Amino acid sequence: MKSRKIFLAAGVIAVSLITGGCNSNQAAGGPFAPKENVSWVVTSKPGGGSDIYTRMISDIMVSEKMLDQTVLVTNKTDGGGEIGRNEVANTKGKKSDYTLLTFNSGDLMPMVQNTANRSKNFRILAIMAVDKQLIFKGEKTRYQDFSQAIEAAKNGTKVVIGGSKGDDIATYEAMLTEIGLTQDQMSYITYDSTGDAITAILGGHIEFVISKPAAASEYVEAGALIPVLALAEERYSGNLADAPTLSEIGDYKNVEIPVWRGVAAPAAMSDAAAAYWSDLLGKVAQTDKWKTEYLEKNKLIADYKDMEAAAEYVTRYEEDFMAANGIK
Repeated sequence: MKSRKIFLAAGVIAVSLITGGCNSNQAAGGPFAPKENVSWVVTSKPGGGSDIYTRMISDIMVSEKMLDQTVLVTNKTDGGGEIGRNEVANTKGKKSDYTLLTFNSGDLMPMVQNTANRSKNFRILAIMAVDKQLIFKGEKTRYQDFSQAIEAAKNGTKVVIGGSKGDDIATYEAMLTEIGLTQDQMSYITYDSTGDAITAILGGHIEFVISKPAAASEYVEAGALIPVLALAEERYSGNLADAPTLSEIGDYKNVEIPVWRGVAAPAAMSDAAAAYWSDLLGKVAQTDKWKTEYLEKNKLIADYKDMEAAAEYVTRYEEDFMAANGIK
């Protein structure tokens, strides 16, 4: 069956990055070399996919000895992350060369829907990978599988799904359209992070959760979360292989909304600093640790794009999303 692809596309931790590969002295007008601590903003809570992604990059920079400065990773979730994104967008002067932002399609969607911020207010440094979602049930979920939940919803029993913002909501809405249900029949509760949504299902407060593999992995291993639907073109592998796609559980087309994961900076970041960070992220993407302990482990697709290609991709993605949703 032909699948439907939908391309719409707390705290602070200090990570000391100890090395010797980078020259700490920057000649005037020459290539950028960091001399100060780096501020890295994540607009979701610890435990979610964006937080795991950021920590992995920092860990690789430590183990591969790529940087001799300290990176301060700060989780800023107020206003659905909009306050953190706005703060980065408005960072000026020397500080802009030392400010990074974890930025993905799940951040861009609500940003352009709810604020005047646009991707042009940032320096897109790189895209690192593409992620996809699944639906999981918990130990307290009353349904054997997702087919039962669909039938229950069609017969008048309200089913509740939880998840994060942005791409999770878009995936949920696309799935509802395909299976022919309304939001009153199968409702959605938005949490600040996937980690919060997982906490809710573990407590029995919701029946299903939408998550990427990274955030759910340890709970699947422990048997606390059970994958019941792959929101993708085909089944996942490993411990997610038992989750069928939509087309396998009924007369439906598969629903897939790829989620790109990237890194951005203030628009005011200098050309030299932007080139440095983009190149460094490219080196991270080439390491065995990134490929095995992040991409393979969490079932992501490798997709590194440098700052030129990433900026072009994000701009086009933003334009398509805004046009599809009537945003000017």
